[in-house]
Amino acid sequence: MSIEKTRFFTYGTLEMDYLKEADPDLGQVIERLGKIEREVMPDLFTALIHAIVGQLVSAKAVVTIWTRMQERLGAITPDNLAKCDAEDIQRCGMTMKKALCIRSIARLVAEKEFDLEELKELPDDEVIQQLSTLNGIGKWTAEMLLLHSMERPDVVSWGDIAIRRGMMRLYNLTSLTKAEFDKYRSRYSPYGSVASIYLWALSHND
Repeated sequence: MSIEKTRFFTYGTLEMDYLKEADPDLGQVIERLGKIEREVMPDLFTALIHAIVGQLVSAKAVVTIWTRMQERLGAITPDNLAKCDAEDIQRCGMTMKKALCIRSIARLVAEKEFDLEELKELPDDEVIQQLSTLNGIGKWTAEMLLLHSMERPDVVSWGDIAIRRGMMRLYNLTSLTKAEFDKYRSRYSPYGSVASIYLWALSHND
């Protein structure tokens, strides 16, 4: 079986020190947890398919489905997935809707009707806009690509339940409005992605 190579999101003391100063509550979490290694997938297509798999399912389920896809379908490449039947993709453990989206995007990229590499030259909002033209891709999925593949520095996703849960735990909130979220998010800028890494950890840290 061929497992796609990963590496870790690049950040260091500059970003950590900035966040400690900007938000003392978050700073305490950073001090307690130390540097967190967050895996990224440099290949845009692989990362996009991984984000689609991750839509509305648990992290544990994603690992299971992703492993199964590589075992049964082979390399996660546009050419390879474009040849697969939607039913074969679905049998890896996802909905038919997701399977059809994955096959459709694979074919668009394989046939060079959509150039993922061009996204690297665009600002975040335009990347989200371009990706949202693809069937099955919304803002959350695009933001996950920005952070987990392109390593853009300032991504904090309102659409991510775990991010919101981590933020609520950080500030001892029982609810969180979009206005409150945006207030905290602005504190983290321009290093929101590193804040997201700690919020994810906090959301799972009992």
